[in-house]
Amino acid sequence: MNVPPSIARRAREIEPFLAVEVGDRAQELERQGIDVIHLEFGEPDFETPPVIQEAAQKAIKDGHTKYTHSLGILPLREAIAEHYRNRYGVEVSPEQILVTAGTSPAMLLLFTVLLDPGDQVILSDPHYACYPNFLRYAEAEPVYVNVDEDDGFQYRPGVIRERLSPRVKAILVNSPANPTGTVVSPDRLAEIAKLGPWVVSDEIYHGLTYVGREHSILEFTDRAFVLNGFSKAFAMTGWRLGYLIVPKPFIRTLQKTYQNFFISTNEFVQWAGVAALKEAAEDVARFRRIFDERRRVMVAGLREIGLGVGSEPTGAFYVLANAKRFTRNSYDFAFQILNDAHVGVTPGIGFGQNAEGYLRFSYANSLPRIRQGLERIGQFLAGLKGERSTLS
Repeated sequence: MNVPPSIARRAREIEPFLAVEVGDRAQELERQGIDVIHLEFGEPDFETPPVIQEAAQKAIKDGHTKYTHSLGILPLREAIAEHYRNRYGVEVSPEQILVTAGTSPAMLLLFTVLLDPGDQVILSDPHYACYPNFLRYAEAEPVYVNVDEDDGFQYRPGVIRERLSPRVKAILVNSPANPTGTVVSPDRLAEIAKLGPWVVSDEIYHGLTYVGREHSILEFTDRAFVLNGFSKAFAMTGWRLGYLIVPKPFIRTLQKTYQNFFISTNEFVQWAGVAALKEAAEDVARFRRIFDERRRVMVAGLREIGLGVGSEPTGAFYVLANAKRFTRNSYDFAFQILNDAHVGVTPGIGFGQNAEGYLRFSYANSLPRIRQGLERIGQFLAGLKGERSTLS
């Protein structure tokens, strides 16, 4: 008799990543010869800037393919520190920086080092889909604070304060935010920084703000951990390069953990990161201008086809659109759109209960594909209204 394997509880509790689930189904359709427009993925469609590619190629030719210092090569950590000094006016020592193979490993390490079993972390709802899984894997608990469309999906510090308890170890801030595109105001960041718990700031979408500018949590407090990387602003998703900026008392423990689990981050990729920070500013500015144009087209197009955008996104490359006039089941609705209209969108429920009835659209695809995708969905929605009219 075959006995099913015993799977550890921490692994059983991991929820599916719905954007990837939609993407997997989309690929099945594409293998059948169906043209699918991808608005579900948060991945820039640009090629990595040539100056970054060339730096990596040179590093490989120069033999930079070995293990490095476990914190990361010093030139990259110095470049990160210089970036935060020039952009935000904050002083960060290279010895406070751990370079990682993307921000996901950084997040996993941070939560396992910072949190004991039973500790709690404040999360916004909606939130990036993977945050609760990272927390539960560290045997901690998410505590959700609703952020609402009529308030621009902004954290309300007063509501956070009401949810604090001795078990709350940290508050997680993501600005610009996935899935809402919200840039948290500096006044609210300053208030959050004063609430007492550690602040974990996911700054991966910095560099992609279209109205005003984003702020680092380090402008308001040094009781903070910063997650950042190169995937989004520099179009380097597949390069897997991120970093953590942490208070000095934590760096040695994180370093030892990284040594054991990952040894070090790819050397030639780190040299590409140096080039990104020092030589790719014009490319980042160009990407931002293109995303901004796509953002305006996406918002206008969603409204035109009958989906609600009560709060226009001002950062990242997402719109969380209100589809409640059509459905209260965003999961089934997203797959219905995929199967019938052949457009991939992400169901809101993947980002929290407060996002149920919403759909997330990514404008990381090209303008022609965005327009074509909106046209397809518009026809699909018009058909739904026609069916209801016939039934009534």
